[in-house]
Amino acid sequence: MDIDPHAHLLHLRNFTYFSFFSELHHSDHAAATAVETVAISTVFLVSVAANTGAVALVTWERRLLANKTILTLNLFVADLLFVSMIPLIVAVRWTVSWTLGFTACHTVLYVICMSGSVTITTLASISVERVQAILRMQTAPTLNPRMVTATLIFIWAFSALTALPLSLFFTVVEVDFPEQERLHICTLKWPDSTAEIVWNISFTALCFLLPGLIIVIAKSCRRRLQTRDSPLPVGESPEYHVSRQDMKLFRTLLVLVFSFLLMWSPIFINTFVILARNFLGHLHVSSTVFFWVMTFTLANSALNPILYSVCQFKNGWRKLCCGSAVVPLRRDT
Repeated sequence: MDIDPHAHLLHLRNFTYFSFFSELHHSDHAAATAVETVAISTVFLVSVAANTGAVALVTWERRLLANKTILTLNLFVADLLFVSMIPLIVAVRWTVSWTLGFTACHTVLYVICMSGSVTITTLASISVERVQAILRMQTAPTLNPRMVTATLIFIWAFSALTALPLSLFFTVVEVDFPEQERLHICTLKWPDSTAEIVWNISFTALCFLLPGLIIVIAKSCRRRLQTRDSPLPVGESPEYHVSRQDMKLFRTLLVLVFSFLLMWSPIFINTFVILARNFLGHLHVSSTVFFWVMTFTLANSALNPILYSVCQFKNGWRKLCCGSAVVPLRRDT
């Protein structure tokens, strides 16, 4: 295994780094890991199937390319990237010691956090794009390649840069575990505790709270817009009109953001608990708890396409699965 040449021997009696996906205290390793494997593998399979189906559904229903269509597809791509690290997590749960190499250690949580940031930032971008389209009175689907390209570059560059410390400071270290042979764990090893605190707060604010706030603000803006199908009050000028489709899209985005905030909150809380653990020696944080919290968060990638499809397309999944719409039976007379 390619071990970092600068990794130091870790003595648990002096200081401990959090082992993340390597559980060093399993009493019944095989049975517990089997349950974990079934659970997270189910998340993986459902997510791949749901996101693939959602991509097919969106491209089927939205035959005319539009800005929001491309951004929606980007949302599903981010979800697929999000769960792509699950096979690595399963492997570590079985081996306990990190045997996947130094490069994989750099990659696993970096990809997870980056794709999560892409997801919430894409949701915010769709909200902003729709508000701009409404204010410009663009009722027909449009495709602005320059705007879409710039938006996608910004989303991925912003997410990659904000999550970069997870790639830089995750490393493989050697653990001198009592009554066992020396093990290797993939852990976060910050050069300075202040930098860790600053990054945790900044990442939470920029990639978690700010995009959610943008979507809420965009939702509140549409309340000032007049629905196209509703009559205008006497004496009031028709300022802006919102189509039923855009109104439904705003509601869908709120549902997705609520789901994201709900399912990502535990992992952010767990991250701050791990941070507090570095300063409070008596605070115990289990790797098993971290695994189940991460599994719950990963399940958001399976829930996103399902919620989007249910909110946006009533009969889309039925058509996709059955090949045709269900026609009511006629009684012969």
